[in-house]
Order: sequence, then structure tokens, then C-alpha cells
Amino acid sequence: MSVIVVIGTRPEIIKMAPVIKELERHSIDFVLIHTGQHYDYEMSYIFLQELKLPEPDVNLILDNRKSAAQIGEMMIKLEKAIEDKKSKLMLIQGDTNTMLAAGLTALKLGIKLGHIEAGLRSYDWRMPEEHNRRMIDHVSDYLFAPTEISKRNLLEEHVWGEVYVTGNTVIDTLEIYFDKVEEIESQVLEKIQFEEYALVTFHRSENVDNLQVLRDFIRILQKSPLPVVYPIHPRTRKRLQEFGLWNEIKRISHLQLLPPQGYFEFLVLMKNCKLILTDSGGLQEEATYPKIRKPVLVLRMSTERPEAVIHGFARVVGVSPVVVLAELEKLLHEEVRLPNKSPFGDGKASKKIVSIVKSKLEVWK
Repeated sequence: MSVIVVIGTRPEIIKMAPVIKELERHSIDFVLIHTGQHYDYEMSYIFLQELKLPEPDVNLILDNRKSAAQIGEMMIKLEKAIEDKKSKLMLIQGDTNTMLAAGLTALKLGIKLGHIEAGLRSYDWRMPEEHNRRMIDHVSDYLFAPTEISKRNLLEEHVWGEVYVTGNTVIDTLEIYFDKVEEIESQVLEKIQFEEYALVTFHRSENVDNLQVLRDFIRILQKSPLPVVYPIHPRTRKRLQEFGLWNEIKRISHLQLLPPQGYFEFLVLMKNCKLILTDSGGLQEEATYPKIRKPVLVLRMSTERPEAVIHGFARVVGVSPVVVLAELEKLLHEEVRLPNKSPFGDGKASKKIVSIVKSKLEVWK
């Protein structure tokens, strides 16, 4: 009896890596399926190689990029890929279109569903991920909540699956692989033009698909009191070019644009920056890791990671240049004291998850 593990995007590969390693350690058979949601090398396959994960047993090739059509296509292809597998459990992670498609497919095929990183809530209906994560949680049999806050969210919504608090697997990944970061640190930093810098990421659809928000983002970069290093997401670059803003961003003298970075290279940039400005969810977690410990300005109106805010790591500042720049100045001139522990766990989440999975498999034998 094998477990089905589904991945499709860069964050899912990173956060599933320690779970896959733990399944291997316990000699639990699994079928690894990559849906192809992140379809290029820089945004996906490089991470499988860097994290030394097995080649997927199934690689789907998607024709559709629009959300509804993409989810439908994934469900059709996932069903064909797994209908002959003798599997009673599927593990998924997060809240992307891949995870919604996989979760609904498992439901329709009568396969038990384990949702890693369950219970996150932004209460912001503009976010496609908020739609996905709510639906996934309500069709899951086993919900692996990273924190007590996530567990409370699930219980308040009366999900019918079993809820377990495990910690977040991203902390496990950092614990396992951080030595690799230190091995390449000097060669990565040789390419950075500034000794002190803010690290920026900006890619969410509700931000970069909006012309006014993109213009405000450029104003923030132009007026930043600190040099900026910005590994630019392909989606953001495309939108800047479509809106005729590409040359404007390239003219900012204190901005260093980089192509998408490998996982370890990006962690080097996080470790050595002064602070982070981002609309990413995962970076809010990684910034709390004890060997990184960086303050984060969240360029969104909400966050599904309130733990980072509660413990002083993150501040939700929106995208208004006036507000963001004021918070940036404030952060640069105050003494920032951050906790020595991450609110997202102790690096043992994957062990807890696989222990539960193993107990379920033994019952079903």
C-alpha cells in the first residue's frame, strides 16, 4: 500500500521535502506526482534537484493556465494517474490550484486526504488561495495544523476531519538543509552590489495584475532609504513589461534586479539582508527561523500567518507608498528585538506527520 504525494509549485516542493525524506526513512512506499503548475525549470525542477528529492513518478503536462480550466484539467489527469494505484491516502500541502484539484480528486475516488499546513486563514476573499484552502480543509480527513491558531480556525469552522497540531514543515526544511546555505554564502554575496540591503519579493496576482499597485510598488523602490535586492518573479516581470513600466524599474540606481534564485541562494540573501519586504506567505515563516531572524514588512492588506505578527517578526503594511515608506523608516531607526524561537515549530513537524500517517496505514493493513 503506497501513499500518494502531490506537488506542483516551488513552495510545495520545499515544504514537502522533509515529509518525503521522513517517508523514505520509515520505508513507506509513496507515489510522487508533479502536476506541472509551476512548469519551468527556475520555478520548480531546480528545487527537486537542490533538495535531492526523487524524480516524480508522474509528471503532468498542463495545457491550461486559467484557474478554472487548469483545476479541471489537473483533476482529469490526476484521476488517470492514480486510479490504478492501490493507495488509501493522499498527502497534499498548502492552498494552490494543484492542492484543490488533488483534494477534490481524492474525495471523488474515495482516497483519504491528509492536508499539511491546514487551517491558515487571511479572511481576505480577494486571495485565490483563501478560496482553495477553505475548500481543501473541509474535504480533508486529516488536518495537520502548523499552530494552535490554525487549529482554532479549523475547530471554529467545524471541519469533520481529525485535527493535529504539528508545526510547519518549512522549519524542518531549514533545519535539514541550512548547512548548504553556509557552504555557498560567500560566492552568492560576491554578486550583490550592496553591503546593507532590503530584500524584496512581489508577485501575488492581486498586486502585480493591478496597474496602480504596480506603480505604487515602483514608487516604494524609488524612494527606499535602503538599497534593494529584488529577485524578480517571471509573472511580475511580464506585468511590468505589459504595463510599460519595465524601463522605469530598471533605472533605479539603488536597486539590483536578479533572476529567480535557487532555494539555497535565496536563503543566503535572507540571512544577510537588513530586512524583508514581501507579499509572500512562506517568507513570513522562513524569516522566523533562528538562523535568519529578520523583520518583515508584509506588502498586503492581510496575512494568514498572524503568528509572525504576534511575535514581532512581521508587520502588515499594505501597498501604499506613504505607509510602507514610513514603516520602513521606523524599522530602520528603532532597535528591533526578535524572539530566538520560531512560532512555527521546532523542526519536528514532518516526524509528527509521518508518525500519524504510519499509524493510519498500520490500521488499514
